[in-house]
Amino acid sequence: MENTQYKVLMKIALGLTIAWIAWSLYDGAFKEKLDGEIHYYAANKYFEDGRYDSALNSYRKALTENPQLIHANRGIARSLMLLEQYDEALGVFNKVIEQEPEFSASYANRGILHDRMQNYTAAIADYEKAIQLDPEIAEGPTWLTRFLRNQAVKPPTILDRMKYLQSEMSKPEDQRVLQLPEKDEEQRPYKL
Repeated sequence: MENTQYKVLMKIALGLTIAWIAWSLYDGAFKEKLDGEIHYYAANKYFEDGRYDSALNSYRKALTENPQLIHANRGIARSLMLLEQYDEALGVFNKVIEQEPEFSASYANRGILHDRMQNYTAAIADYEKAIQLDPEIAEGPTWLTRFLRNQAVKPPTILDRMKYLQSEMSKPEDQRVLQLPEKDEEQRPYKL
């Protein structure tokens, strides 16, 4: 019986290896690359590594090569936000939302930006719009995303933050606690 299981596992492993090699060949040699795509993928890697200056530069290079690459604009906005260049980030988020008004992650990220800028009413409105467009965004990052980011604990979601802000905004102004630096730092931008 063990011999049969071994043979089955070997065939599965061989099949997966062949599929991976075939996909790699297709993706590397035959799939048409868009202008700016190489810089865009490099920027994503820099972003995930927390190198936001390098990410910003690579996103801008990608956009120079392909002005229609909206994903690069989204990356620029997220990078600017994490570099605390809030006014410039807001301008880019507004442009991205104007170009693609049905993309929920842009509203979620602009909400996070408004939150960091202490414009809580606008943050709540953006969080609500993001959830209206895509209710699944309220669940936050999946277990796989958290695994790849090495995040053992699920960070607060935009739904959590929206409810908290709504609760605090309903209190008298002198009793509100709108910033929790330790918790706020855990919230990461959305990338879909």
